Amino acid sequence: MDDRPSVGDVPRALSRKRSERMLAALTLLDAGGSVSLSTLTDKLGVSAATIRRDLADMEDQGLLLRTHGGARRRTALSEVPVRLRDSRFREAKQQIARRAAELLPFGRYSVAISGGTTTAEVARVLAIRPELAIITNSLTTAMAIASRPNLKVIMTGGVVRSNSFEAVGALAENAFNSINVGTAILGTDGISARGGATTHDETEARTNHAMVAHAQRVMVVADGSKVGRLTLAKMADLGEIHILVTDSTADGAELERIRAQGVEIHVVGT
Repeated sequence: MDDRPSVGDVPRALSRKRSERMLAALTLLDAGGSVSLSTLTDKLGVSAATIRRDLADMEDQGLLLRTHGGARRRTALSEVPVRLRDSRFREAKQQIARRAAELLPFGRYSVAISGGTTTAEVARVLAIRPELAIITNSLTTAMAIASRPNLKVIMTGGVVRSNSFEAVGALAENAFNSINVGTAILGTDGISARGGATTHDETEARTNHAMVAHAQRVMVVADGSKVGRLTLAKMADLGEIHILVTDSTADGAELERIRAQGVEIHVVGT
C-alpha cells in the first residue's frame, strides 16, 4: 500500500508515523555515515518500496544522498528539521505546554513566542484565551492560531529558515525591537547552567535575543533532552531567564545548577 501523504486526505497519525520513520532512518544514517536498503527495511519494519519512497523524499529535501542499494549522509545532522521533530517527545511537550500556559495571567496580555515544536504546543493551548496578543516569528505557530478571532496574532517579517520555519534576520529583529510584551516564551535546542539557552543557528539566536530583550519576563520551554545540552549560538544568558518548564526526564543535577542561578523551575510528569 502506498503510504505517501497527500495534502488534505491523510490522517495525522499516518503523517506522524511517516515522520517518525524518516527520523529513524536519518538517525541510522548519521550513526554510520551510510546505510543499506536491507538494514532500513529490517530496522524499520516496512517494505523496500516504502523505504525507497522515503529516501527519494529525503534526498529531494537535501537530507541525504541515495546510492545503489541504500543512502549516505551529506553532512552530520546537527539540527533535526522541524517537520520531523513534531513526533518526538510529544506527550512531554503537551504537558509542558499546559503548565506554561497556567503560568501566564488571564485577561488582556501580550506574549512573544519563538519557533519550535514545544512553543507551538504552548500556542495551541493559548488559542482559547480571550484578549491575548501573540507576536511570533514562527510560521508553524502563526498557522496554528491565526484563525482564532479571540486572539491578535502578529507575524514578524524576515528570512524563513527551511529547517525551523522561523523568520530571522533584521526584519524579524526590528519587529521584536518595536514592541514590549509581558512574557517571551522561548524554545531552545539546549539549556544549561554553563551556556544559558542556545540554538544551532547564530542568526536565529540574534533574532530570539531581540524578543527576549523586550519582554518583562522570559520563560524557556524545553523537554528533558535539551537540559544540560550546549549548542552553537546563545539566545539568552541564564540571568535573562526567569522560568524553565521541562519534564521529569531532565537531568536533576543540571536542573539544580540552573536553579542555583536564580531560575524558577517547573517539572511536569513527576
